[in-house]
Amino acid sequence: MKLNLTQKIIKDHIVSGEMIPGSGISIKIDRTLTQDSTGTMAYLQYEAISEEAVKTECSVAYIDHNMLQSGPENMDDHIYIQSIADKSGVIFSRPGNGICHRLNLDRFSAVGKTLLGSDSHTPTCGAVAMIAIGAGGLDVAAAMAGGAYFLNMPSVIGVELKGSLRCGVSAKDVILEVLRILSVKGGVGKVIEYFGEGVKNLSVSQRATIANMGAELGATTSVFPADERTKAFFIAQGREDDFRFLAADEGCEYEKIITIDMSSLEPLAAAPHSPDNVKKVSEIKGVKLNQVIIGSCTNSSYEDLVTVAKILEGKTVHNDVSFAIAPGSKQVLKMLADEGYLSILIDGGARILECGCGPCIGMGQSPNSKGVSLRTFNRNFKGRSGTVDADVYLVSPEVAAVSAIEGYLTCPMGKVDFVVDEPRTYPVNDNMFIYPSKDKNTPVIKGPNIKPFPKAYSPKEELLCPVITKLADNITTDDIMPSNAKLLPYRSNIEYLSNYCLTPVDENFPKKALNEENGSIILAGENYGQGSSREHAALAPLYLGVRMVLAKSFARIHKSNLINNGILPVVFADCGDYDKVGHGDILRISDLKNAINCEDIIIENTTKNETYNAKLIANDRERVLLSHGGLINYLKTI
Repeated sequence: MKLNLTQKIIKDHIVSGEMIPGSGISIKIDRTLTQDSTGTMAYLQYEAISEEAVKTECSVAYIDHNMLQSGPENMDDHIYIQSIADKSGVIFSRPGNGICHRLNLDRFSAVGKTLLGSDSHTPTCGAVAMIAIGAGGLDVAAAMAGGAYFLNMPSVIGVELKGSLRCGVSAKDVILEVLRILSVKGGVGKVIEYFGEGVKNLSVSQRATIANMGAELGATTSVFPADERTKAFFIAQGREDDFRFLAADEGCEYEKIITIDMSSLEPLAAAPHSPDNVKKVSEIKGVKLNQVIIGSCTNSSYEDLVTVAKILEGKTVHNDVSFAIAPGSKQVLKMLADEGYLSILIDGGARILECGCGPCIGMGQSPNSKGVSLRTFNRNFKGRSGTVDADVYLVSPEVAAVSAIEGYLTCPMGKVDFVVDEPRTYPVNDNMFIYPSKDKNTPVIKGPNIKPFPKAYSPKEELLCPVITKLADNITTDDIMPSNAKLLPYRSNIEYLSNYCLTPVDENFPKKALNEENGSIILAGENYGQGSSREHAALAPLYLGVRMVLAKSFARIHKSNLINNGILPVVFADCGDYDKVGHGDILRISDLKNAINCEDIIIENTTKNETYNAKLIANDRERVLLSHGGLINYLKTI
């Protein structure tokens, strides 16, 4: 049987199940990553699961999100993560070293391996033929303890790339084109696999940009073949031993194939407030800008920032534009400094930020009121920037740099006549990684803000709860658990965070939830929980007593997080029934324990004396988890 690349890697790692799309499987996880925004909770959960050193071949804990230290909370979390990493055999990346996805690609990726990360943009490492999957922290903790990762076997969409990018057109435009075609929910339950003669015309950093934003499709992951360009990248990073040639079999099959001729692409932008609201820059040019920021795990490579420097050389950004740059890693920053590009950026008016996530997650650099911000990031959900009424556009570094000079959204075609090549060598200095001593007597240090995570309970005989909020389509995890500079320091304190749960879309939700002694239900539309992998979007509702989310459909990671924490993710059999259910309606599922083991569920609306057909779409293992009240409760029984 001829296999595509996704099937090849999964076949090498499969522990249980069959590679039939949609069926439950489990795979061995070779490597993991965490970051500090999700990492504190992941390691608290790991402590609840295991007292041993991690069983993976390589696990890395990064500090890259919560680095703004306006109080003790963030640094307390950093110290906790460093201490538990040392005790557990995990490599610790110090703050300032860089963004987890850039660093993991550069220093810890390996062709043909599996990677599980507590961040939705973990698929970045798919650029080098890894099956790299974002997941909730509890799944990552279980993998570090030696457990397999359970998922439904994804189907595979093939994206055939032809031609090469013209000057002024970027890899960012490739993934924006894919988003335009498939939408933010078009990749749910699927892997996006790139192939074709055009792949060889993309550097590893360009492939990483495309794989990174595959998360915005809702895809399980994205993957590229490992070829000569991949080999050159590993050699340049001094890691040739982690390379091997790996590609799909010729003549293999895909669920469907999308063909993109890169030579015909032009610069694109994701307009507010969704990554799939894609427009041609030439059609929306002229939007007046207040802010331009270049960076994030999507576009902060050496190639990206040298491109920006070359565009900016001898020029100054527009008087009305606040312009900032966040390099992806210490390695990139050093190269910019050594080669003179940092001076060009500074002379041109750039504010140089830390090598971290920062503005992408609303941790600083929020736009002005009703401001327009042009960013090379991956998400532009309303309010994510930290300014609720700001308009955020997602663009390539080329569009961002040219527009920063002009002061208006500007197409770079005809203004950029060069291409920056991938470096033949990178300066390697891993002194900001702290390798574990594996001393079991290492003290684990927990600051006063680090609180125990809420525990789930086994389901009762029946579910009888009110609907306390009715939500629209595409509710994001930013909506469910806001992630701004004021709240990020409390990621290890679910009790505090719960006061803000769902407040961007229902400001009274926490108060209403706490008033329901027997629990409550969230009613939602399509693609509920899209966006970040943050498990807090399940933990805060759990703390507030949410027992079920009844929706038209769910985003993959959030659905898994709900199941891991014992919250029922149920979908309408007929989405038209969503309109029949109102705020305050009391819903019942009789014989709940039996219902958990069935796909078809009858929901009674006791307020309106109606019944609805619904479905609990879950594999056998997920039903076991729900019957125990979540993953940790289940692990205690085996």
